[in-house]
Amino acid sequence: MLVRWSKAVTHISKIGYQSNLKLMNDVFAGKRHSYAKVAAAAAPTIEDKGPVVNLDKMFWSKPCSLALPQDSPVRVDEPNYEGVKRFILRLMMFYSKQSKSIRGANVVYRRIVSQVDKPPIYEVFNLEKTFKTTFSLLVLHMWLCLRRLKQDGKEGVEFGQHLYEIYNHDVELRVSKAGVNLLLTKWMKDLEKIFYGNIVAYDTAMLPEAKQGDLSNVIWKNIFSDDGTSTPDAAALHSVQAMARYARLEAICLSLTGIA
Repeated sequence: MLVRWSKAVTHISKIGYQSNLKLMNDVFAGKRHSYAKVAAAAAPTIEDKGPVVNLDKMFWSKPCSLALPQDSPVRVDEPNYEGVKRFILRLMMFYSKQSKSIRGANVVYRRIVSQVDKPPIYEVFNLEKTFKTTFSLLVLHMWLCLRRLKQDGKEGVEFGQHLYEIYNHDVELRVSKAGVNLLLTKWMKDLEKIFYGNIVAYDTAMLPEAKQGDLSNVIWKNIFSDDGTSTPDAAALHSVQAMARYARLEAICLSLTGIA
């Protein structure tokens, strides 16, 4: 049985955190590169034809709702069948509250994956695409959504549980696809610890009493760092600060977005 995410917010972020991430890097990432080398390799040269990304000017815009307009090509609305088909689907509990919540959670998770699996987020933040970075970005975006859902009380928590179960299944498929079939249960438990540890760290960094650089430091440790250092190095500083602004902006935008 999956752990209920809403009841697992305990300080387990330090339990085997660095050792688990090191093991994850060794198994999935192959030969590791320092962030400085990756950033240097990703930096645009004279021959590059693409626009130069100025991270210092990004993610300062005014927050707004993330709700999609009715005519958006990526908007997914609840199917509205009529006649006999609707009657049969009602009998099959297709329109039950739980079924609708599960379908909604699948839509939300597909949007998370669309952010994490595509190249732009790695290119903008100068990240090497490995299992570790993809998993860490998945966790960051899951945290943003779960944090928003908690604002809706019991209904939001139940929706969040469906979202977590979908995420957990997806991570298991990703681990298997990466070549880990033996000791899969152990791997999933280790990744679960990392997930909840990251969630606690992000929540703590967003508290009113948190220091200004706390979120940047957590993002550095969870996503960018390979050696467990607690503060960003010079090569990563602009990317880490930009991602911290991105996370704060998304958190505010999500708070302005209705659940429907």
